[in-house]
Amino acid sequence: MAPSGTADGPRLPRLVRSPPARLAALLVLLALLVVIDDASGPAIRIGGLMLAVPALSAVFLGPGAVLVVALATIPCLVLAADGNHQLGTANFQVMMATAVLIGAASVTAARVRGRGESELAQARWVAGVTQRALLRPLPKRLGRFAIASTYMAADQEAAIGGDLYATADLGDGRVRVLVGDVQGKGLAAVEVASMLLAAFRRAARRRTSLPALPGYLDRSLREDLTDLADAPPPQPAHADVEAAPAPSGDPAFLERFVTAVMVDIAAGGDALAVVNCGHPSPILLHHEKVRPLDARRPAIPLGLGDLTPEAQYVDRYDLTVGDVLLLYTDGVIEARDSRGDFYPLTDRLTGWSGLPPDELIEVLTADLLQHVGRRLGDDVAVVAVQRVS
Repeated sequence: MAPSGTADGPRLPRLVRSPPARLAALLVLLALLVVIDDASGPAIRIGGLMLAVPALSAVFLGPGAVLVVALATIPCLVLAADGNHQLGTANFQVMMATAVLIGAASVTAARVRGRGESELAQARWVAGVTQRALLRPLPKRLGRFAIASTYMAADQEAAIGGDLYATADLGDGRVRVLVGDVQGKGLAAVEVASMLLAAFRRAARRRTSLPALPGYLDRSLREDLTDLADAPPPQPAHADVEAAPAPSGDPAFLERFVTAVMVDIAAGGDALAVVNCGHPSPILLHHEKVRPLDARRPAIPLGLGDLTPEAQYVDRYDLTVGDVLLLYTDGVIEARDSRGDFYPLTDRLTGWSGLPPDELIEVLTADLLQHVGRRLGDDVAVVAVQRVS
C-alpha cells in the first residue's frame, strides 16, 4: 500500500531544513545588517530590521536557537548605535528595551510552536496507526492476481477518513475485493468504516455468497449503527474537562450509509462477478481498451437496505491474463483542477493500460495530485487487481 496522506509540496534541500544551518544563516544576516548600517552612515538606520530577526527565527527554530539569535541581536544593535552616534540617547534605550521584549516574546512563541508541532506529530502518528489497523495493507499477491492500493486523505492532519478497501481469500483460488465510501467525514465516518470492514471479514470467513453479501453487510451495518446511536457519549476523565463532540451517542448515525462495490474473481481467474451499491463503476483495462463496468441494475447504498429486497443483481464479465481491474472512490473522479474541471480518469487510463498494478497506482496518484494542484478536496482510495496467470 502506498503511503497515505496528501502529498506535500517539493521538499527543501536537507541543508536548508537543518536547524544549525538556519541558525547560522540568521547570525550571518545580523552581521550583514551591521555592515550595511555602518556603510550607509547616520542618514539611514536599519536597527529596526535587526529587531525583526529574532521574531523571524521563532518561525522555524527552537527556543534555544531563538535565544541565541536574540542575544546576538543586542551587541549588533550596540555596534549600529555606536556607528550612528546614538549611544546614550533615549532612542537607544527604547530600542534596547524593545529588543529584550521581542527576544523574550520570540523565545516564548518558539516554545509554544514546538509544543504544537509535537502534539501534531503525535496526532499524525496515532492516525497512521489507526489507518494501518483499519485499512490493513493488502497482499501484493493473491493466487493468480497481483494487487496494489493507495489511500490519500484530503485532510493532511487526519491521514484517514471514510474511504475503505479490503480483500479476502475465499479459498479454492477465489478472491473477493471491497471498495467503499462512507457518507460524511471525520471520526464518525471512520467508525462506520470500521464496522463495515469488520462485517466484510466476518462474511468472508462464513463464505457468504456474493448475491447475499450486500444484504448481510447492510443488516450488520444497520444493527451496529442502531447500537451506536443508542450508546451514551463518553464522559471526560476529569470533571473540569469539557467533553469533546463524540461520534457515538448520536441519532444521526441512523442516517449514515456507505456506497460500495464488491467483486468476486473466480478460482480460474477467468471471470468477474460484480455487485455495485451506488458506487462509481469499476474500470476494466483489457489490452489497450478501457471499459467502465456500469451496473445493469444498480443497488442502493449499504445502510439503506430496509428500502429494497436483500438479493442484489450480479454483473458478470470475462477476465483474461494481463487484464487490470481498477476500483476507486469518488474522490478520484470528482477531483477538480483550478478551472473546475473534473479529473478525466477514463481518458488518462487509456495511455496506462499496459502498466502493472503498482506502477498504475503510482502514475495515477501523481497525475491526480498534479491535476488538483497537490491539494485534494476529498479522500481517495484506489485498488488495482491484475490477473497475472
